[in-house]
Amino acid sequence: MVAYRSYCANYFLLVLLSFCLLHFRDRINRETLTLTLTLPETNTTAINDVKDDAEVVDRGAARINYIIRFVEYKDAEDHRAYLQGKIELGGWEWIERRNPAAKFPTDFGVVAIDESARTSLIEEFERLELVKDVSADLSYSRSVLAEGAGRVGAFVDGKKRPGKIFSSMSYSDGEYYATDISNSTISWNRHLLMQRYQVTSFFGARGLWEKGYTGAKVKMAIFDTGIRANHPHFRNIKERTNWTNEDTLNDNLGHGTFVAGVIAGQYDECLGFAPDTEIYAFRVFTDAQVSYTSWFLDAFNYAIATNMDVLNLSIGGPDYLDLPFVEKIWELTANNIIMVSAIGNDGPLYGTLNNPADQSDVIGVGGIDYGDHIASFSSRGMSTWEIPHGYGRVKPDVVAYGREIMGSSISANCKSLSGTSVASPVVAGVVCLLVSVIPESDRKKILNPASMKQALVEGASRLPDANMYEQGAGRVHLLESYEILKSYQPRASIFPSILDYTECPYSWPFCHQPLYAGAMPVIFNATILNGMGVLGFVESPPTWHPSDEEGNLLSIRFTYSEVIWPWTGYLALHMQIKEEAAMFSGEIEGNVTVKIYSPPAQGEKDIRRSTCVLQLKLKVVPTPPRSKRVLWDQFHSIKYPPGYIPRDSLDVRNDILDWHGDHLHTNFHIMFNLLRDAGYYVETLGSPLTCFDARQYGTLLLVDLEDEYFEEEIQKLRDDVINTGLGLAVFAEWYNVDTMVKMRFFDDNTRSWWTPVTGGANIPALNDLLAPFGIAFGDKILNGDFSIDGEHSRYASGTDIIRFPAGGYVHAFPFLDSSESAATQSVLITSAMAKADSPILGLMELGEGRIAVYGDSNCLDSSHMVTNCYWLLRKILDFTSGNFKDPVLFSTSVRQAAALYQDDNQLPSRRTDVDFSAYSAVVGKELVCGSDSRFEVWGTKGYSLHVRGRSRRLPGYPAIDLGRGLNSTVETSNLKRPQWTQRNKDEHSANNFFGLLYRDELDMPVLVASHWLVPALIAVTGSFAFLKLLANSAEAAPA
Repeated sequence: MVAYRSYCANYFLLVLLSFCLLHFRDRINRETLTLTLTLPETNTTAINDVKDDAEVVDRGAARINYIIRFVEYKDAEDHRAYLQGKIELGGWEWIERRNPAAKFPTDFGVVAIDESARTSLIEEFERLELVKDVSADLSYSRSVLAEGAGRVGAFVDGKKRPGKIFSSMSYSDGEYYATDISNSTISWNRHLLMQRYQVTSFFGARGLWEKGYTGAKVKMAIFDTGIRANHPHFRNIKERTNWTNEDTLNDNLGHGTFVAGVIAGQYDECLGFAPDTEIYAFRVFTDAQVSYTSWFLDAFNYAIATNMDVLNLSIGGPDYLDLPFVEKIWELTANNIIMVSAIGNDGPLYGTLNNPADQSDVIGVGGIDYGDHIASFSSRGMSTWEIPHGYGRVKPDVVAYGREIMGSSISANCKSLSGTSVASPVVAGVVCLLVSVIPESDRKKILNPASMKQALVEGASRLPDANMYEQGAGRVHLLESYEILKSYQPRASIFPSILDYTECPYSWPFCHQPLYAGAMPVIFNATILNGMGVLGFVESPPTWHPSDEEGNLLSIRFTYSEVIWPWTGYLALHMQIKEEAAMFSGEIEGNVTVKIYSPPAQGEKDIRRSTCVLQLKLKVVPTPPRSKRVLWDQFHSIKYPPGYIPRDSLDVRNDILDWHGDHLHTNFHIMFNLLRDAGYYVETLGSPLTCFDARQYGTLLLVDLEDEYFEEEIQKLRDDVINTGLGLAVFAEWYNVDTMVKMRFFDDNTRSWWTPVTGGANIPALNDLLAPFGIAFGDKILNGDFSIDGEHSRYASGTDIIRFPAGGYVHAFPFLDSSESAATQSVLITSAMAKADSPILGLMELGEGRIAVYGDSNCLDSSHMVTNCYWLLRKILDFTSGNFKDPVLFSTSVRQAAALYQDDNQLPSRRTDVDFSAYSAVVGKELVCGSDSRFEVWGTKGYSLHVRGRSRRLPGYPAIDLGRGLNSTVETSNLKRPQWTQRNKDEHSANNFFGLLYRDELDMPVLVASHWLVPALIAVTGSFAFLKLLANSAEAAPA
């Protein structure tokens, strides 16, 4: 009877989850971001020459592979029969996948679709009730580099390499051969190599080996290039599987063998961490280093079905919107597989985290050298999912040695590699060793992706010269993590658990700019780790507990994920100092607490509860004068993904996508630091221009912006400058439609055209914004060197100024126009001909305000900067904010007696062949101030009228009217908390895991990173359906 009740409860849970899935299906279809690629129309094929044209025609005649995802797991044959019974149109066929996962139920299929019938067939497929979505079968590629080679990414000389966009991986430093020669010099050299490269000794692995912990009975999945069957470095290769279209299980490249050696090698000269670990080698890359999403999905499903414990994935790329791949990662970790992945080799640039390592449920690993310094190649945070309309999370989670690490080679010798794809298996080996510490009977009760990450980040050793977005929690400390796991009890926690404004450089950028009254909210986005269960909930809104009366000067609002799945969620603090603290100087300390609960574990009756604590220590200064306050427009920035946003400098041929975030704390972090050192306070606006009070700021800084503008923004900015005295500084970028068309390329793997959706900046939109001031940019692409007052700079793919009022100051220099428009002109430009002067810098006073415009932003962007122009930015801000006129910039020789003017038909035009609404936060959207604006305008259209008011005055602190509304002491988000109704203690069982049987219908919260939660529920549904089918299969199997 108990078994029957358990079965019924489980069945009812599955039905209920399926209903939730159907309930949210329309919302999913509406909210899922558009694919970044546009397929070619048959009548608009554009090619460079006749040969290319023939190739494109030939490609167009072939079929394209698509992944069809279903809402439930079934045998592949059942899915095929379902589609064939529902789809009457021809032009498609089911592709049979012959791999080890074929014997298990699946949640997707691969079909080949005739390109001519693509649109109609995809529409028919997506109308089906049991079809979740349809997407191209993307191809992954990576580069395992040969010795002496430079880093190679997805683009070479401006052309895309085969495969999905992925970062470069390992760097080869050489191979070291075992020898029987008894030459003392050779023996000594070998000894030195062993001492230098035995990475296990740096973590004290021998201490655990001597206790008998060697990774025994830990199932380790290595997703890589395979491994040789009889390789002498490994004692426990349990299974090798091939998921590619090549008929081999062997590793012909050596990367998979190397990764396995770091994790579980037993050879003395290149020891692994856990030599008794059971190796399951998943060959997911071909010899050409190419893989497809469908190969990964099948392999992931097989890893779930065969109950892997740990999975290492030493790959990554910038596309966190490849939903089939990303959601399968969620499903994988939801099934209690601990995933470790490399954070990327795109350092030292910021905002370059790779997916899936940037996901909160994955242990993302960065690299350090043997001096405990962040390796130059290691990608830096923050995560960029959340921007421009929020703030990123701390990543990597931890760092480990990743330079010149010794591992196994194909030839049964040892070799060294460098890269975060090497640091990743170092941590994976540590994880395998730690898993073996826990008795096998207790592992699933204690160990999960959250509890393992808790042990790693809480045991890590913080590096003294790196910030949190470089090192995460710090260097992995095996023995400290071992001590934590020995006495671990399931609990929830917050990472990072401390935000201390007095601790630099770790707390950069927060420690570099104090808080003050009247500023935009400072957002800190922390991660909730829930070791109590795969599913958790926030029991009550987070609470701020100041340590003393002065702590009440801080007002905090919270946004957070009420549903914590899988294993993790987020907690974002939006912090403002109240107006009565306008003259306060000092520190504010206290704690933020949030209560988390999870359903009872198997065999338990009581709900699991835990209180998480985040310690705050904030530095507060008096409100700076208006002339020292600069506001950075983040709202109008668009990056890859979801669209093909091209790099600002067209001279950069190997990294053509703009994917680093364009944020003050990512690729503009050096500029931010220099402005702070110069005494400026720089705030971020992630909402429309109607959402800030212009009276509080000296300058609005617009740099490299790609989005459109609301009409209300244009009108307000005009009033802000002319009547309110706001300074305006604009750094534009290139924009040329002919060049954008030329930049598109056909991707053989997705069989799609990649076309830029805009230029380096959206010049037509900027011209609309600047039109009330009589200013406009052109469509030239200018390159060249110039000098102002002895400062030499490089103009790198900048644009020109074609409208500017009389009386303004305009600087022009002789540059060549490299745009496609100029190339098609009939006049040939030779080196012997004089270059035409092009206006690039303009400054003017207008009404109460001041304006400066410059046609290039590359000199502020640390990603691919040729020369910096920070000196120019300083002079511009001195003018726009403080009305100080540099005598060189305002020389009478550059004052315009007559206005620069070109007719409207000469202005750059918008592309008509791009649906910009798919990428824009403006086109087709409603103007509203978000949670990154001042509290008093959240959810409104902004400062249409100046809001005035006073806050409650604390004893001893005078109230100063800053022209804003009231702030409450503690503000919480308006999210509804899921209600858990305990009907009867006897009703609790392991089958009631989700708790949806005992609570009201789940409300979807408003998220800072909102695009993950709805797919999460879908993935949960698929996971439990899959596990149920496996259980039924096991019960039906003969003894």
